[in-house]
Amino acid sequence: MASTKPSLLVTGVSGALGSRLLPLLEGFNVIGIDLQPPADTSTHFEFESVDLGQESSCDRMARILRETRAVGVVHLAFVVDPVRAGVLDRESMWRINVAGTARVLEAIAEANRMDGRVEKLVHLSSVAVYGPSLKRAARENDALRAHTLTYAVHKKQADAAVQSRAKDLGGCDVYLLRPHIFSGRSVQNYMINAVRGTAYGTGRLGRMFQRRGTRFPLVYPWGKEYLEHKLQFAHVDDVARLIVWILSRPKLSDPLLILNVAGRGDPLTVRQCAQIAGAQVRRLPGLSFCQGLIQTMWASGITSIPPDAFPYLVGSYWLDTTKLRTLLGNEYEDVIRYTSEAALADGVMELSTEPLPVSQPELQRSQNRS
Repeated sequence: MASTKPSLLVTGVSGALGSRLLPLLEGFNVIGIDLQPPADTSTHFEFESVDLGQESSCDRMARILRETRAVGVVHLAFVVDPVRAGVLDRESMWRINVAGTARVLEAIAEANRMDGRVEKLVHLSSVAVYGPSLKRAARENDALRAHTLTYAVHKKQADAAVQSRAKDLGGCDVYLLRPHIFSGRSVQNYMINAVRGTAYGTGRLGRMFQRRGTRFPLVYPWGKEYLEHKLQFAHVDDVARLIVWILSRPKLSDPLLILNVAGRGDPLTVRQCAQIAGAQVRRLPGLSFCQGLIQTMWASGITSIPPDAFPYLVGSYWLDTTKLRTLLGNEYEDVIRYTSEAALADGVMELSTEPLPVSQPELQRSQNRS
């Protein structure tokens, strides 16, 4: 007997969020696309290997949407960490991240032009689009000032593309989510690995530190203000629950809704993040010293954190989530179950509270000054 469930296309299905989202989509026939299938195959869904960096992916997605009569698209595919993804040049990243997003948009528009029924697009943007140096909590209508970090710049460009095409998708509602730093036990990203002290590179020294279980300290310039910089975290399971909640919503009065997403409660200071993770903080005399150390560690294959991520590592950026809280109403705490503090704690809970010092001379000689 044919299934009566509606179909849903999920890009980037094998990533950290896609893997957590899949088990929650029991009400849909899911068609997941990625370069490789998820490691966990316990959830039943249809998988297709599709490279969004290729122009042919647009026609293929449009065909899937038409043939399955898919009612929605959840677009999660994005190269976050080029080392882990194995996509090391910026042009290849751009083709997947920005051109790939444009292909998703065109596939929806084409499918709906050909009698498709795609009613909803959920696109995952990022807090990084606002830039790394905020004086107050970012609101959804603030300017997008991402710079330096390739991932952040690509998120800004993809975000802008979605906004510009939202009214041209044949009646498809667009939910544009801007979550803060993902956390959770399965999550790997620059900031969470930096706080964990596990941002190991793929070079000989990086692999050696990983085998030894060495934990890198957090490196910040001298000056009290840096430890008071603000951050938030969004638990990956909360974001998955939010996407499922969105998929059940009635049609929007406006085709585009932008939402900041972060854990409940107040943002955390860098000092609090270090305490929660049991991380050491090492201080160096000035931004240039810290940036030079990151550059050296990256060039030596010790760390996976690229130098262009430095402004975000030492920055201060947090979100105003009033719009999200208002939209969720009485369901807010059922969907967003983690505070920023609890989200971070869950992401680092398996680590020792007594971090090992890094044996690099530059770090051993630096003083832990406030």
